[in-house]
Amino acid sequence: MARYDYDLVTIGAGSGGVRASRRSANFGARVAVIENLRVGGTCVMRGCVPKKLLVLGSHFAEDFADARGYGWRPGAAAFDWASLITAKNKELDRLETVYHRILREAGVTEIAGTGRIADAHTVEVDGKRLTAANILVATGGWPSKPDVPGIKHTISSNEALDLPALPKRIAIVGGGYIAVEFAGIFNSFGAEVTEIIRAPNILRGFDEDVRETLAHEMEKKGIRIRRDCVVRSIERKNGAFSLRFAMGEEVEADLVMYATGRAPNTRDIGLKEVGVKIDNKGAVAVDEYSRSSVESIWAIGDVTERKNLTPVAIAEGEALARTLFGKQPTAMRYDNVASAVFSQPPIGTVGLSEEQAARNGAIDVYVSRFTPMKHALTGRDEKTMMKLVVDAKTDRVVGCHMVGADAPEIIQGLAIALKCGASKAAFDATVGIHPTAAEEFVTLREKRPGKPAA
Repeated sequence: MARYDYDLVTIGAGSGGVRASRRSANFGARVAVIENLRVGGTCVMRGCVPKKLLVLGSHFAEDFADARGYGWRPGAAAFDWASLITAKNKELDRLETVYHRILREAGVTEIAGTGRIADAHTVEVDGKRLTAANILVATGGWPSKPDVPGIKHTISSNEALDLPALPKRIAIVGGGYIAVEFAGIFNSFGAEVTEIIRAPNILRGFDEDVRETLAHEMEKKGIRIRRDCVVRSIERKNGAFSLRFAMGEEVEADLVMYATGRAPNTRDIGLKEVGVKIDNKGAVAVDEYSRSSVESIWAIGDVTERKNLTPVAIAEGEALARTLFGKQPTAMRYDNVASAVFSQPPIGTVGLSEEQAARNGAIDVYVSRFTPMKHALTGRDEKTMMKLVVDAKTDRVVGCHMVGADAPEIIQGLAIALKCGASKAAFDATVGIHPTAAEEFVTLREKRPGKPAA
């Protein structure tokens, strides 16, 4: 008789948890996965997928306007927010069905409920006890808000995806990727958008040219960015909301959204009680193989705060399954992981920023700014920025950055080149596809002085 009910019990059926569970079952393990919300997790149900559907929907406003430059004479366009939300939700239902089928076909047992770790080999689910040789925590993260008077009046990105109506005026507090993405969405749908940030500029941690370019383009589209502002309180006044800043200024809006970060979902699931080390961010501390301080308990995805990207969580889930049941101990590598911000215009980036690379030694920097070919006829005032950061000593390209149409699609291909250690000479020797924006990456020749080594 088996010592445990399962070889692996996973708490959380997001992208990472589903991958780890499914692949472990493929290796022959007996697996159960526990979820108290919807299967698919943050990305599929409350994040990147529904958000990008809204981005795509919002962009038609510019597409209709740009069509006139190409001889089209479209009639008056009318937008129905409720129809978009209904269509979006229908697609999420379809995707959840796909996830259920994937788990079912792999032989994974699904358990609906809230899992809590009772000891190193036991998980309780609404009063029922499950034993397992290994426990995987894949509970992801959740929007966090500061303790500001009136914070109860605000929404997070979760609620922003299912608003019953489009606001006329919205204030978005935060300068990260979620904030700039929703600023672009609501602005394109016609709302008056004010983005409020504590710092001098948006997107802390990104390359400076990327930050400056996007901020400039957002402001040209009519988004108001209030820099160096700290919200002290939020009050409801005459059917609207008033945000008061530290210096006494106020901003009024019909809706207030906070996008000030996400916190790991580690509370109230028994981790500390069984000895799992939690770091100062509230994340599960793990080793290179995703093992926690308790030998039988593992963690992957946003709950570990390593690199909070869906494809990374999926790769960590795959590595865990191989490590535990595939007889192939596998450690996830986090270098040259590409990422995108679906702002308007979008961002694609891989590798080091100029500032990061300069700390490692001498660098060469190549930057190009130009008007996309599409806007030669539309007359739209929008620029694309492309940038290469090169290690001057080895000639290796260590960073690729782009702000402009199709940036995420273009950077995905360049991520392969960086993973392979491509040199600037290899970029220069590559023949471009003309006429495309992407060819600019292989025709950059003039250096811009880089920052001196630290």
